[in-house]
Amino acid sequence: MDLLPLFHNLNGRRCVMVGGGSVALRKIRPLMEVGAKVEIIAPEINTAITELSEKHSLNLHPLTLHKRKFNNDDLEGAALVIAATDDKQINKQVSEQAQKLNIPVNVVDQPELCSVVFPSIVDRSPVQIAISSGGTAPVLARMLRTRLESLIPSGYGYLAQLAGKFRQQVKEKITDANSRKAFWEDVFSGDISELVFSNKQGDAENKLQEKLDNQYAEQASALGEVYLVGGGPGDPDLLTFRALRLMQKADIVLYDRLVSKEVLSLVRRDAELVYVGKTAGDHPVTQDNINEKLVEFAQQGNRVLRLKGGDPFIFGRGGEEIAHLADNGIPFQVVPGITAASGCASYAGIPLTHRDHAQSVRFITGHQKDHKYDLNWSELVAPDQTLVFYMGLNGLETICQQLMSYGMDSTTPAALIEKGTTTRQRVFIGDLDTLPNKVREGGAKAPTLIIVGSVVSLHDQLSWFKE
Repeated sequence: MDLLPLFHNLNGRRCVMVGGGSVALRKIRPLMEVGAKVEIIAPEINTAITELSEKHSLNLHPLTLHKRKFNNDDLEGAALVIAATDDKQINKQVSEQAQKLNIPVNVVDQPELCSVVFPSIVDRSPVQIAISSGGTAPVLARMLRTRLESLIPSGYGYLAQLAGKFRQQVKEKITDANSRKAFWEDVFSGDISELVFSNKQGDAENKLQEKLDNQYAEQASALGEVYLVGGGPGDPDLLTFRALRLMQKADIVLYDRLVSKEVLSLVRRDAELVYVGKTAGDHPVTQDNINEKLVEFAQQGNRVLRLKGGDPFIFGRGGEEIAHLADNGIPFQVVPGITAASGCASYAGIPLTHRDHAQSVRFITGHQKDHKYDLNWSELVAPDQTLVFYMGLNGLETICQQLMSYGMDSTTPAALIEKGTTTRQRVFIGDLDTLPNKVREGGAKAPTLIIVGSVVSLHDQLSWFKE
């Protein structure tokens, strides 16, 4: 994030606009709407601004015009400065003086001179959404605003006002923070919000009061719930809608090392994040610890998100976790995710099955126990199938050697995909004999996926994802 979005209270505060043309006019109007004391400084001021000044001359904070050149002293005491002239030297002077005085400054169409930028605004007061490209693509920001305008009903403004009216009453009656949060989520997503959107504000207010009096008058801390969610192989665009919805509801998030930072960034920002990742030979948090934490957090009334890379039921130990939840009477939901085999193979242009190459596919754990594999190698070398090894980077040489020793041809195509589906993806292509050296020389790092079979030969033709 390059810029920190902030909402400034400019009511009754002095804002200086240097420039008196049509560009300045566009910036003046939103400043006046929020009650700012706007002063215009320019040798020439166009008719539209003059008429606007006359129209609002009796306002509490009228528009003040200074028809003259800009001086550095003009910025003293200003809360915000805007330069909107067609003279780049004047704009630079204004920017330098404002920043010298630690006053936020915006220079129109010159982002390099700005300390703040004007966003495109979706106004559903008191709800406001600001969209910015950091000054790099204002037309794109306006297009996004237009799209959001069509998606967000105007009733959201009244819904926020209604919440403000009841906020203190709800806080006094529902003392548990998690229960209070769940109450408001029910209000904002249920029949009360629909009444607001149908312009039945009185009915909505009565319904909210009834809900508070009857359902939550003696509210105690309720049992929470666990969401077991597959976060996919890394690309956040591969998340399901349901996964994203639950990620935004969770109070506490337990996540592992295979969850990409892009996916993790979509979790609700005020949720508590608990890292429970494990690597080969390094288990600071054991599976039993994780199981107990899920129960403990849910018993405290939290909505707990157990976020896993890929799919929770494919080498994710999700079955063990929900069995422990069931034994302890904890309600849970399971949301499948795109597993690494499917996602990484697709982004590498390697179909797992193909009429001319493979009629079956096997998913195999690449973890070693005591530096050994306990696998039925004779079955794995059967023809017309694709082998997919999860977490096999450290054992890659052993995997290739064992397959060859049980009769698989050393020229059988093989691939290792590093950080699949992300912008950091790399694909190493070789065969059973050459792949280990290529991976070692390339310095591949986990997470990785290994694919063995003739389908790998299709990579050159079908690869589409730019690494």
